[in-house]
Amino acid sequence: MNLAIIPARGGSKRIPRKNIKPFYGLPMLAWSIKAAQESGLFDKIIVSTDDPEIAAVATKFGADVPFIRPSELSDDHTGTSPVVRHAINTLADSGEEYDVVCCIYATSPFLMAQDLKKAFNLFTAEKPSFVFSAASFAAPIQRALRIKADSRAEMISPQYAGTRSQDLEEAYHDAGQFYLGSSHSWLSKIGMFSGSAMPYVLPRHRVQDIDTEEDWVRAEYMKKVLMESGDR
Repeated sequence: MNLAIIPARGGSKRIPRKNIKPFYGLPMLAWSIKAAQESGLFDKIIVSTDDPEIAAVATKFGADVPFIRPSELSDDHTGTSPVVRHAINTLADSGEEYDVVCCIYATSPFLMAQDLKKAFNLFTAEKPSFVFSAASFAAPIQRALRIKADSRAEMISPQYAGTRSQDLEEAYHDAGQFYLGSSHSWLSKIGMFSGSAMPYVLPRHRVQDIDTEEDWVRAEYMKKVLMESGDR
């Protein structure tokens, strides 16, 4: 039995009501629900929320909201893993137990069903603790700069100042779309990046954090191009 959990609290500060704000014709949350549905992987898709309006949107688009998330798991400082563990345990208390649990972020409008299926196949074949979405950095992180208090710049790693970009090791970051693992991995509090997890690498043109209004505008432009090109 496979479960998808979409955390979607109501208290977004930088983009108010971000999880249900209209994005390219649908509430943002609906894109994550849609990808999970189209993957055909999940016996149940739930939204964990503290917000009645978000719950209503979730059910309208076909997700279940079997409980309202408690306030102590809905503040600015609560991480994703405690929310997922709460959902697994709450469903288990009702007699529902799942082998594989995928956490999908509510702000993942570029998530594709085919990526979820390929990540699931990777998880099944390789049996890591988790499979998570990742993407490569657009520029070598070894040549990153910092801006000092006097507004001057300096290299964080000056030993790479003369190294050609093509000679530097490629680096990756968490793409923030999904995290797939066994119930045991989630409940055992294994670190997502502890070394036993595997990345599922996405192309950079389908990865965008959406934390500010500027991010939102950029993401809408990206979605428009992807939809019109058929890469969706």
